[in-house]
Amino acid sequence: MKRYTFPGGIHPKENKSITEDKKITEIQPPDEIIVPLSQHTGSPSKPIVEKGSKVHIGTKIGEITGFISANIHSPVSGEVKKMDTHPHPSGGEILSVFITNDGKDEWENVSDRDVESISGGDIIEIVKEAGIVGLGGAAFPTHVKMSPPKGKQYDTLILNGSECEPYLTCDYRLMVERPEDILLGGRLIARAIGVKRCIIAIEENKPEAIRKMEKIVGRYDFEISTLITKYPEGAEKQLIWAITEEEVPTGGLPVDVGVCVQNVGTALAVYEAVKYNKPLIERAITVTGAVKRPSNFKVRIGTPFKELIEKAGGYLGIPYKLISGGPMMGISQYTDDVPVVKGTTGILVFKEETNSLVRTACIRCGRCINVCPMNLMPTKILAYIENGDFSNAKELGVLDCMECGSCEYICPARRPIVHNIKLAKLRLSK
Repeated sequence: MKRYTFPGGIHPKENKSITEDKKITEIQPPDEIIVPLSQHTGSPSKPIVEKGSKVHIGTKIGEITGFISANIHSPVSGEVKKMDTHPHPSGGEILSVFITNDGKDEWENVSDRDVESISGGDIIEIVKEAGIVGLGGAAFPTHVKMSPPKGKQYDTLILNGSECEPYLTCDYRLMVERPEDILLGGRLIARAIGVKRCIIAIEENKPEAIRKMEKIVGRYDFEISTLITKYPEGAEKQLIWAITEEEVPTGGLPVDVGVCVQNVGTALAVYEAVKYNKPLIERAITVTGAVKRPSNFKVRIGTPFKELIEKAGGYLGIPYKLISGGPMMGISQYTDDVPVVKGTTGILVFKEETNSLVRTACIRCGRCINVCPMNLMPTKILAYIENGDFSNAKELGVLDCMECGSCEYICPARRPIVHNIKLAKLRLSK
């Protein structure tokens, strides 16, 4: 069997065995849910409820405010307690809707549609109304990605099941437990964007997911691409190159090479939205690391991290670091009171410093250049940034960096490369 990959990349310790055999367990929502009005790439949603408003599961509480934006829905039935700013897992404080859960789980509107009779245009409208975003972490509004600019079109759909971040296994469990619904969602996306070629891409370290998919892909006109296990295999541009050998141009988008990439969890959400009129009010998430019972959970959006850590048995010892997402691209948290948002793939706890090496001056070994999946020169870019020369950093492609952390992982001098690249992007955006 042919295996696909891309140039560069690294092989961090996977640590997926901790939770890969843990079935997804549904967690009942807490007495209070905190729903941020920004859970996606683009402009925040506009609140359309107020204190005292009665809501059901699926009631729209935040409305799209721009071309790149997404609707927000209530994950529980109950009453809006207040609207106030609250810590957000991506950093800072975001206007959020606080909802008191009445425990009745009453839905706003449910249905059971004949998905075969729905047109491509209607599928996109349903996805838009349901507030679906990319569930692999980037949280880009799915209806926007399914609507290519005038003059451009897709010819290939790739469902991304690589889940290359260490520790995380929620996508893997979805592929094992709900393979047919994922492919049904993929077929709906394919119909909406008008493509014939459909691929599901899975890293070879997920043999059970591959076996599950092999049994049914022919039924849904999908093919499987087995990926060599390497980080960041799941990054959109690297995945496209690995499978099609097409390179997304600098400053371009996957549609420029005719490819649409959607996460497997996103495909499942599309299926549920089209079939059952279910908005994106919950997702699968991995809670792992230094907790007593590492697990995969299905949780309502807005559930505080601390509730899930408690469901996982609580902290194992004194926590040193709490991360939203995986260890490579995740974001460290200063409180466990932040809520799960649409893009939350995992909650990772470390109880001790994981990098005890001392930071030194660059030794010009070039390892960061060898592993960079974007073919950049991180060491030279960092030198320019540290000297305040952002224009030359831009010339060397700092804006093309996807902040995967491969350079920093491999650096023997432990230079703060990603931190400085984020700084450069911020300065260049002004």
